[in-house]
Amino acid sequence: MFEIIAEPNRRAILSLLVSSPQSVGEIGRQLGMSQPTVSKHLRVLREAGFVEATVDAQRRLYQLKPEPLQEVDAWLAPFRQFWSAHVDALARHLDHMDQSTPTEGR
Repeated sequence: MFEIIAEPNRRAILSLLVSSPQSVGEIGRQLGMSQPTVSKHLRVLREAGFVEATVDAQRRLYQLKPEPLQEVDAWLAPFRQFWSAHVDALARHLDHMDQSTPTEGR
């Protein structure tokens, strides 16, 4: 799963699909990628379960499937808690420093 989303173009495609389903051509125009390249990345994302395709008239629209990303989110949760505690401690430290520093001469 992480190998799939480690590729920058695939992450860019996933970011685009967060807002709305899009065709290969729309994705290619927005990212400055050729249709074959977009199709290649979409195939990998589809096979890994990150996106699904639906047919709309003559074009195929790709949309995000949230389940694999929920697994990533669950895996990241402990790390988020770790960093949140450290950032909170840093904020408290900076607030304490700010309160103990005289305002004159700033």
